[in-house]
Amino acid sequence: MSQRVTSRSSRTSQLRTRATVLAAGLGVSVALGAGVASAADTTAASGTASAVKAQAAVQAKAAKAEAAKAEKAAAAKKAAAAKKAAVQKAAKKAKPSWIDPVKKYTLSASFAQAGGMWSHKHSGQDFAVPSGTQVLAAHGGTVVKAGGNGAGDGPAYGNAVVIKHGNGTYSQYAHLSKIEVRIGQVVKTGQEIARSGNTGNSSGPHLHFEIRTTPNYGSAIDPVKFLRAKGVTV
Repeated sequence: MSQRVTSRSSRTSQLRTRATVLAAGLGVSVALGAGVASAADTTAASGTASAVKAQAAVQAKAAKAEAAKAEKAAAAKKAAAAKKAAVQKAAKKAKPSWIDPVKKYTLSASFAQAGGMWSHKHSGQDFAVPSGTQVLAAHGGTVVKAGGNGAGDGPAYGNAVVIKHGNGTYSQYAHLSKIEVRIGQVVKTGQEIARSGNTGNSSGPHLHFEIRTTPNYGSAIDPVKFLRAKGVTV
């Protein structure tokens, strides 16, 4: 074989070797590229999953906080309702501030009524009751007058009692058959202070009741209107 043929054959062999190497390299590159792409896809998927998981956690936390807030508001509302009910119940059980001076009665002569029984218009409200009926303090206070001769207001009242209350208010009870309190004595609302009668200028057994702005005669106001303003049914 000639030297030229040998040389050509050697070149051909080298070219084939290079082609094989290039092909192998290209295959590695393709495989490597595919691996890198696959790894990128996996990383992206993992990141998306983490983001979704984090968002779900945030939403769950917000929902839990909202539920706790709603539960707290409901508990506060329930407590407020229970407190209001308790206050209303206590108010119903509480004794009234003012009461009628006798329990069973018939209203007779009224305040400012004109008539021959009085030198001026009637100064109080008459409660027609039998003699000996319990007379009660219409409101708590201190006895400032008690005795015959209208306790100092004149014989027309017969036996009488005057009680001083707060805010410049006084109550007077007259025509009594029996007085059961003394001057200076502190009495409670509803406490028995006397027994009704027919003493003084009276046409029959009854209780004469006044509300005054001073302890003395001449300062009376409408007792029925006053009691009704205090929530008393007269």
